[in-house]
Amino acid sequence: MQTFALQTKLCFGENALDALSSLQAQRVLIVTDRFFAENGIAEQIGKRCGCEFRIFSEVQPDPALTLIAQGVQVMQDFSPDTLIALGGGSAIDCAKGMLSMSDKDACLIAVPTSSGTGSEVTSFAILSHDGVKHPLVNDALRPRMAILDASLLQKLPKSLIADAGMDVLAHCIEAVAAKNASPFSEAFAVCAFRKALELLPKSYRGDSSVRETVHCAATMAGVAFDSAGLGACHALSHAIGGTFHLAHGRINGILLPHIITLNAPACTPSYNGLAGMCGLSGIAGLRLAIMRVRKQLELPATLHEAGLERNAVLREAEAISEAAVNDPCTLTNPRPVTKSDYLALLRSAL
Repeated sequence: MQTFALQTKLCFGENALDALSSLQAQRVLIVTDRFFAENGIAEQIGKRCGCEFRIFSEVQPDPALTLIAQGVQVMQDFSPDTLIALGGGSAIDCAKGMLSMSDKDACLIAVPTSSGTGSEVTSFAILSHDGVKHPLVNDALRPRMAILDASLLQKLPKSLIADAGMDVLAHCIEAVAAKNASPFSEAFAVCAFRKALELLPKSYRGDSSVRETVHCAATMAGVAFDSAGLGACHALSHAIGGTFHLAHGRINGILLPHIITLNAPACTPSYNGLAGMCGLSGIAGLRLAIMRVRKQLELPATLHEAGLERNAVLREAEAISEAAVNDPCTLTNPRPVTKSDYLALLRSAL
């Protein structure tokens, strides 16, 4: 038996942030970074809640356990009944980590300001410790509400649009073929992939009118992979990113064509179906489409182009491959993946 549930309430469209005024909260802790604290947006979010609030603005990329511990201490001191994660995936993952390691039973609300991770609707969080990224998976981490407001997307840096957008495409490609895929998760993944593939280049070139649609597509991709699972692309990307601190979406863009080739024999119908829905010519067309949009987003095609030294990667190859094998995403890849497979993928991506 399979199940499918969308447990996060989605608020989107014009004036989506107005949903904050209907919260029945008494003490709100806003988890964000210094950018949103200093530009006043975190303060505005707090005032919309109509109650006492505090801002924890120490979020850093790839949140580490030491950062989570700082946040937990703030929770202990302030005793919030609601956490609002304001920012990209790092802010949302930080809030999830704080919630999981605290004894406070707070309602988690996500306000994503980038279009990529899907963390606003998932039970996943990625935390770092000693240079290793550790995925957490627990239903209790899934936000109760996600607010998708296009007003927060108008000044996104081009590099963030590109990196986050490639993450969306990776979520979709992995979700359609993952072991727990279903007709329902497939529908979300296919729709999100079509929209992202078409509109990401426009958003990257400065067309802000498409960003709300891309934002919703990123959330749809999150719904898809939260139900279906991910695969080898994310497992290896987590391991590489934990070692070399390269942007997650950027690594996904490098790996995706190789992952499609690796998995194709085990999921030909799924890949062909996705390609057909997007007007692409089979698996070959799917790979070419990824490489085309990667080029349009001015992203690197190899790890070397991304700034990594070949010898440095080879020195860490054993440890990276071991970490990927032990990553939970490997478990839902459509075919078994060994350490040798990851070593070969890593070399092919150089």
